[in-house]
This record gives sequence, structure tokens and C-alpha cells, in this order.
Amino acid sequence: MNHDPVAWGRPRDDIYGSYNPSYLPPTRQPYSSHPPSHPTTHTQSPVVTGTSVLALKFSTGVVIAADNLASYGSLARFTDVKRLRPFNRNAIVGFGGDVSDMQYIDRLLLSLVVQENYAGGGESVTLMNARNLHTYLSKVLYKRRTDFNPLWNALLVGGLDEHQKPFLAYADLLGTTYSAPSLATGFGAHLAQPIMRKVVPDEAAAAKLSKEEAVKTIRECMKVLFYRDARSMNEYSLAVVDVRGVELKEDNKLEAESWAFADQIKGYGTQTV
Repeated sequence: MNHDPVAWGRPRDDIYGSYNPSYLPPTRQPYSSHPPSHPTTHTQSPVVTGTSVLALKFSTGVVIAADNLASYGSLARFTDVKRLRPFNRNAIVGFGGDVSDMQYIDRLLLSLVVQENYAGGGESVTLMNARNLHTYLSKVLYKRRTDFNPLWNALLVGGLDEHQKPFLAYADLLGTTYSAPSLATGFGAHLAQPIMRKVVPDEAAAAKLSKEEAVKTIRECMKVLFYRDARSMNEYSLAVVDVRGVELKEDNKLEAESWAFADQIKGYGTQTV
């Protein structure tokens, strides 16, 4: 039996003769008469990835943040990758996961913006709110999943719905969707969500939360992720979406002495209590 992963379970060529590859699809090379050695496959392992995205509802809008690092495996390779994308004046999308798939979805969003502008006869209109945008992206992700060629991303869509109320929802590469007053992807779901849920345990608490308190909570969560998540960094983007539109700042940075407290921690290394 052939134990090569590409030909797993086939009879051995040296005993039973050459294997018949006629079942394989025709080659994509225009000038080649040789069929490919195995069927067409899609990548199942993202290479350059971004880590957590955090989002929190407040009384009149949504705060969302993501750091600017894209890691090549475990290497902190790209430090200026912006993973928040505003859409019109009503919504913003935060991307976790594969950066190349993020760029593909970004092109889809750009085509939607162009389509909206043409639909308005050259005037700036907003036909798609945050809820509509989340529905569209969830269908795109689910369709790619059913094609066995998923987009390896976890998305947070925040903004205002058709009634100008705060909206926040999640979608991932399987097409899974849900909504909550606070959301996080990646390690943020384990490290930052407990902090945000203390501030906003339910929708009623989110309706009473001020913009300043929401921004303060998100900044504190980004600090925790910088301390605890090896794929995070101290530079991040933060956006606020409310009735005035999208306010996005991509050059936020944690304080320079972030690790000044480390020498006070007892119980590790050679320190004694």
C-alpha cells in the first residue's frame, strides 16, 4: 500500500503498475497535456494573520478596536496593518484572522460603496446600515464555507441599524453569527470579554453606558491583550460609530512604560515572596 499522503491507500505502482489518473480534472496549464498529480485544493492554513478585535456598545453607538500587527506565523512581521474598515457613515468592520482574506473582503466592501453611490445618482446615500452589512458578510462567509474554500476570518460589524440604534454582531469563517452588547475575537474572547462583561453585562447596561466609559474600557482591554497575548502589540486602531458618523484613529499607542510593574510581581523566576 502507498503511504504517501497525496496517494494514500492506492496500490503500489511497483507491484500493480502505474495508477490511472483519468479521474482527475484537466490541468489549468494552457499548453500542458499532462493531468495534475492530485485534485485542486484550497489553503487550510492562514499564513499572515491578525489577532483580536474588541467591540462594545454604549448608549448611542459602538466602540471597536484592533491592534496594527500582522504576524507571519509567530513572527511579528508587519506592524502597520490596519484591521478596521469603515463603511459609509453607519458601520465599521473589524477583521481577525487571515490578512489576505481580509483584503479580499475589503475589495467587496469597496464595490458595495461604489454601487451605493451609483444607486444615488451621484449623491452620497446610505442604503446599507450595519445590520444589512452584517447579513451580507455572513452570507458571503457561509457561501465560501459551502464551497469548501472558506475565508479564514472572524468579523465584528458595529454601527447603527435602520432605526439609528447601536448594532454589534459577529460572523466567522463557518457563517456562524450572533449579537451581544460586547464581542471579541481571538484571545480577546478569553482575556477581554470578562472585563467588558463586568461593565456591560446586558443590553440594559449598554443603553446606560457613556461613550467615555466605553472608550476607557476598550483601552484597558487593549492593554491587557498587549500584556497577555503574544500576537498583540502596543499600537492599535480605535473607532467610535454614532449618529455623527465614524471617528477612526489608527495611531493609538499604549504608554511607554507598560512593563514597569513587572518587577513587583512575586512568585516567578528567582524572586521570593
